Amino acid sequence: MESKQVVAVILGGGAGSRLYPLTATRSKPAVPIAGKYRLVDIPISNCINSNISRMFVLTQYNSASLNKHIKNTYQFSGFSSGFVDILAAEQTPDSLGWFQGTADAVRQSLKHIEKNDFEYVLILSGDQLYQMDLAKMIDAHKNNGADLTIATIPVTEREAPEFGILKSNEHHSITTFIEKPAKELLPQWTSDTGDMMRSMGRNYLASMGIYVFNRKLLFQLLEEEKKNATDFGKEIIPDAINKYKVLSYQYDGYWTDIGNIYSFFEANLALTSELPPFNLFDESRMVYSRARMLPPSKVSGTKFANTIIAEGAIIHADSIENAVVGIRSRIGNGSVIDSCYIMGNDYYETLQEIAINAGKGIPKLGIGDSCHLKNVIVDKDCRIGNNVSIIGGTHLPDSEHSLYTVKDGIVVIKKGSVIPDGFVI
Repeated sequence: MESKQVVAVILGGGAGSRLYPLTATRSKPAVPIAGKYRLVDIPISNCINSNISRMFVLTQYNSASLNKHIKNTYQFSGFSSGFVDILAAEQTPDSLGWFQGTADAVRQSLKHIEKNDFEYVLILSGDQLYQMDLAKMIDAHKNNGADLTIATIPVTEREAPEFGILKSNEHHSITTFIEKPAKELLPQWTSDTGDMMRSMGRNYLASMGIYVFNRKLLFQLLEEEKKNATDFGKEIIPDAINKYKVLSYQYDGYWTDIGNIYSFFEANLALTSELPPFNLFDESRMVYSRARMLPPSKVSGTKFANTIIAEGAIIHADSIENAVVGIRSRIGNGSVIDSCYIMGNDYYETLQEIAINAGKGIPKLGIGDSCHLKNVIVDKDCRIGNNVSIIGGTHLPDSEHSLYTVKDGIVVIKKGSVIPDGFVI
């Protein structure tokens, strides 16, 4: 695959309401993951590792922090043709509204994309966690003479109703496709996914929302044949299967769609296991992010188990287990952290600021002394006082509060919240 043949388009998603409150002030691709990265770093890193260096990120909601992150992170050499450009929804004489769906977002952006020289358009989602050699998918697309190739992954019966499910023949040509099938329809949608996948109960081929289009076909579909279609999965793909050569490219590695708080929480905590399914330590599949000039983390007397600690943390806790601790985190004496994602902070408080705030009864940035947190996501720049106990779990009903949200038993402390001493959930 020649990098000059491909342009990548990364879809930023809608308002991200299922990831609220993490998306209250930031777009979904800008949500911090693994303590030091952002979700958008995953598809961009997959592209860079696959020798694809021309990328557009499409966004429309709360895009300021995403813009800042991309501007500060992805700067290619002056001798390279590479770029990561953000295309935000904009009002023009031709389009007065927001992006109405995945296909509409790409359609509205074609006027910017078409100025580049390319033969293939790679369309990616901005809210998935995976490590994939995208060059292999593009090579398969070229070598098989496909018009459109869809990356697919085998899923179980429980997961299948969440995805677009398809069937393909022995030549990998997709023959039928259904978007989010009802459970009673599933028996007729099983596929031969291979012995290993079958042994794991993964008998259904799901679309990963990753597509390779021939340039000509993409423009033809969006501007002529389906110019009112708003969504790839619901409208463009089912119709294209009947008219064009549409192939399945089966991927058998780790992939998770970070669509809600529970999947986001699980994906982050999975990184702390002995052999995590998503490998941050593989130099051949590096995850790139903003290079911050932060000091090393400092730890005093803390017992750790299965924990990831990002740079610049100051930790005096009693114990931390099954946790991701983000940049510039501060955790006080005697605190116990279990199964939590602490996102960290955007800045350090000076000793003078700490003293002034203490006089006003405002806790320090970070987590105070003698706290107990379990099944909690602490968003950026929170101030949690001393002797605070927040224990998430299935005993807690879903609820919404000014300082926190409970979803699926996970307590999410909202960005910048101030939790007073002795607070209990």
